[in-house]
Amino acid sequence: MKQNLQISRRGALSLGAAALAAPLISLQAHASSELPVLVELFTSQGCSSCPAADKLAATLKASTGATVVSFNVDYWDYLGWRDTLAKPEYTQRQMDYAKSRGDNDVYTPQMVIDGDRHAVGSNQAQVTNAISAAYKTQAKLPMTLKANDTELIVEMGEGAVTPEATLWLMAIAPTVLVKIERGENAGKEIAYQNVVRKLVPAGLWNGQAAKLTFPRKGIISGDVKSCLAVLQKGKVGQVLGMANWSSEST
Repeated sequence: MKQNLQISRRGALSLGAAALAAPLISLQAHASSELPVLVELFTSQGCSSCPAADKLAATLKASTGATVVSFNVDYWDYLGWRDTLAKPEYTQRQMDYAKSRGDNDVYTPQMVIDGDRHAVGSNQAQVTNAISAAYKTQAKLPMTLKANDTELIVEMGEGAVTPEATLWLMAIAPTVLVKIERGENAGKEIAYQNVVRKLVPAGLWNGQAAKLTFPRKGIISGDVKSCLAVLQKGKVGQVLGMANWSSEST
């Protein structure tokens, strides 16, 4: 489904105190098309076209190696069912992508691939072609994301970036089952995959090697089992680097 939305841009982010205090480290940047491609599914419990995309999201990692996350948007809530996973900032992220690309194309289900391509989220051919193109054309900065009992630690190497890049942290629940009682999907129980529970604009990066620390308890809570660190050109542009941490691997 499509929706005409006015796109606004928030002010620039400032680097948190913890990041400012962190020492710089030396990491050698190198280009590699083997690093995972990020796929962001923008979906809604109030969208009758979305369940097929939610199902596809569950299979993409196995078939393409991509890292897939789900953002539920809130602009279909007026149809009779308030999306239980949606947040306004997820809608804003989708709108910011549309503005960044310059096409103002906002719809559900929509998959954004590595920050600069999009496809109909239920169209497997479109999505897999976009993922294949991303693997061939986009190189990424090496990054790591680790955790201890109190902190999340992000390490990034040196690299050229114009303009500044934004570091995002995404707290992820692996699977969330939702029984929808009203609206276009009334009576369905849908399994949402890699649901982003919290989206944190963690700071700006200017190309220097850095080690950044963030309080773990402010990000990892409830049903969250993993966290994704994503470095993007500008605010929500091309993905420049990505790292994942999972509680199941520690």
